Amino acid sequence: MELLNKNLGTPFDQLGLDSDAVSIDTFISSHVTLQNDMKISEAPFWAEAQAALLEGDLDEDAEWAPVVDDLNVRLHEVPASVKHV
Repeated sequence: MELLNKNLGTPFDQLGLDSDAVSIDTFISSHVTLQNDMKISEAPFWAEAQAALLEGDLDEDAEWAPVVDDLNVRLHEVPASVKHV
């Protein structure tokens, strides 16, 4: 998980968010469970400029697009505390 957090630091920096491991984990845990059909750039918690940056860089397959894909997966995961057994 720590390696992923280090990689996520780049887009978090570009989005103007705190990019240390604790801040990244806190952001993800407080914004997790996006609807399955919602693109990461459509999430309601982004400012307009942040959403445009995410959308543009993913469309252009930016260098950090794979890391944003990882963030997307993490934001769509259902936390263990919410999963039904």
